[in-house]
Amino acid sequence: MNKTLAPIAPKVLEKLKTVPSATATLILLKKFGIRNCYLRGVKALNPAQGKICAEAYTLRFIPHREDLSRPEILGDQEYAPRKVIETVPEGSALVIDARGVTDVGVVGGIFGLRLHQRGCAAVITDGAVRDARELSDGKLPIYCNGTGAPASITMHYGADYQVPIGCGGAAIIPGDYLIGDEDGVIVVPRACVETVAIEGAEQERLEGFLTSLVEQGRPTLGTYPPNEETRAEYDAWVASLETSA
Repeated sequence: MNKTLAPIAPKVLEKLKTVPSATATLILLKKFGIRNCYLRGVKALNPAQGKICAEAYTLRFIPHREDLSRPEILGDQEYAPRKVIETVPEGSALVIDARGVTDVGVVGGIFGLRLHQRGCAAVITDGAVRDARELSDGKLPIYCNGTGAPASITMHYGADYQVPIGCGGAAIIPGDYLIGDEDGVIVVPRACVETVAIEGAEQERLEGFLTSLVEQGRPTLGTYPPNEETRAEYDAWVASLETSA
């Protein structure tokens, strides 16, 4: 896909980075009716790696074939899995369609190191990674569906990159945004980013207020979700914050 995408305002992206994946899924459902946004089976390799929010840069694998998936292909600079290592833009997440295959690794330690050097924000795949300890101890956040010792060419052929893919059962288009945290990874369609950022930030503020009420012993019925009385309390609280600001 060579279509030039309109940039997203920095202030919108800053808001999006504060929105948890769980909150984003709720906004996508309520505002756009989007249900299939969660990458099933994809979890943080190292739970301590922290939250990520980044634009998708995609790589697509297809089933291996003996005339294509030859060991010498790994030295071909134009082979898609090699090409993306040196072309992924700084700040983007490399999202890999590995067809859910968890018997082979699609990224290893050296490639992970190089991606981190180039400013890649994260690697996300519905397949496995190899050199798991090295990657887990590294600085590049990895979200995957397991670990596997064999190389990718054992079961895959890297067909192309920067094309629409499926990852964890979700459709991902280059330019979409991925949010990853302790709950997993979700995709935010690019056209939905601004709404998710703004509505998500507001939802987080509301839920913070409602949490404080429950911590004080307030029953959840009428509090979460808020009824008209609780909503009025919240509006008054927000007004008081704006007055004191």
